[in-house]
Amino acid sequence: MLTSFMYRGRHLLTFGFLAVFLGNFGQSFYLGSYGASIQQALHLSATQYGFIYSLATLLAGSSLMLLGGRIDKMPLLRFVSLVAAGLFVASLLFLLASNVYGLLAAFFMVRLCGQGLLPHTGITTMARCFDSHRGKAISIAGSGVPVGEIVLPLLAAFSIATFGWQQSWLLVSLVIPLVFLPLTWWLLRAASAEGFDFSGGEEPANTETNKSPAAGRMQVLKDGRFWRVLPALLSAPFVVTGIFIHQAFVMQQMLWAPEWFALCFVVYGAVHWVSSIAMGFLVDRFSARKLLPFYNLPLVLSMVTVALLDGNFVAVLMLAFLGMAIGGSGPIGGALWAETYGTKSLGSIRSMVTSFGVWSTAISPILFGVLIDHGVTLTGLCWVLAAAVLLACISAAFSYRDEPGEVNRAS
Repeated sequence: MLTSFMYRGRHLLTFGFLAVFLGNFGQSFYLGSYGASIQQALHLSATQYGFIYSLATLLAGSSLMLLGGRIDKMPLLRFVSLVAAGLFVASLLFLLASNVYGLLAAFFMVRLCGQGLLPHTGITTMARCFDSHRGKAISIAGSGVPVGEIVLPLLAAFSIATFGWQQSWLLVSLVIPLVFLPLTWWLLRAASAEGFDFSGGEEPANTETNKSPAAGRMQVLKDGRFWRVLPALLSAPFVVTGIFIHQAFVMQQMLWAPEWFALCFVVYGAVHWVSSIAMGFLVDRFSARKLLPFYNLPLVLSMVTVALLDGNFVAVLMLAFLGMAIGGSGPIGGALWAETYGTKSLGSIRSMVTSFGVWSTAISPILFGVLIDHGVTLTGLCWVLAAAVLLACISAAFSYRDEPGEVNRAS
């Protein structure tokens, strides 16, 4: 069954993986490689640089909510081509950036198209086109992120050292027209010939996971269950982004050498990858709705571990638990909306939720920085985060417990 699913869906699965992988150029872990070079070249303080980054992220998250729903109405090939063109423009903006306004525009475009729209396209397509194997399809496409976490920081360091930080973006821009777009054109044509339908369309009437009527954004926002589950869905990106952006504070408090912490990132990427694949199988076996209360528990364990233990090995445990939480969030969040609200308006719903996630990644670095500047210790911060995430897990347990199709009866 698994072999048949992967063989029949090989072209579409490859497209999903590539779309998510290319989006890594807009992720914090990749852009962080350029931080020191950008600050030095444009004479920016850490506060100025952080403000520009957060502002661009907030603007990108807001734009994502407006643009992400177009995937429900536009042919997939046209939509992904426009998004890829946006990432191409972002690369050129970095190449030409000579002041804070150019940097803001570059960050905005790369966060919108990279962090936001490209992964949104890949995951939405997987959730829409696969039914009984939805969780596995989402986890395979989502593997583009951990693969990028393992490979791209090393490539970024090499290209910056060899060509300079701005010229290295020229290499990124060339990947889009020379590699990604030709492959996308071929993969989607092949998938279409194999019978896959990329449009929103009507809900299949004979599949268990699609019994619910298609629900738009306003219907979701009026659903009380959505607000009870939202804190759990935002917990992992909120905490992980805050920890990674302020990793210097974490290393100082825990007495970890930067070289050791960087080496431990390999563990984070590997665990992220494995847990994403494993969670995809679990989603298909139990459903995302039933797994909601539990998948953030590794995030709680990560914070408790840092609060209670000392030593270099704690870095391995912390990053491994963070990788488990982030790995689980992709298949859970990708499948939940299709299971609960159907797939007709899936792009609109996913882009709205993704916007909330992007906003959380813009807020957490600022909030963590304020707390740190006011003397909060790492131990205290971790206990607060552990308690907040645990409350989010409990709230999620009282969210989507009813059967699919009960959208209109939810309080």
